[in-house]
Amino acid sequence: MEKYANKGGSSGVAAYQIGTDYIWVQFTSGSIYEYTYASAGSGNIESMKSLAKSGSGLNTFITKNVRTKFSRKIS
Repeated sequence: MEKYANKGGSSGVAAYQIGTDYIWVQFTSGSIYEYTYASAGSGNIESMKSLAKSGSGLNTFITKNVRTKFSRKIS
């Protein structure tokens, strides 16, 4: 997992891992969720990848667009 930069300073996202058609997001609670093209749509996943790399806006995007569209809870 790669540490999320959290440029805004108050994100609920701690880390992420990017794959070809998925992103894993670890929240500050420690929970890790997998979002995939199949569960959340390719456009949403590509947006999440970009936000994760930029270190800003990922938690807000998840809350507004894909909150329950994860494929599975990893831990």
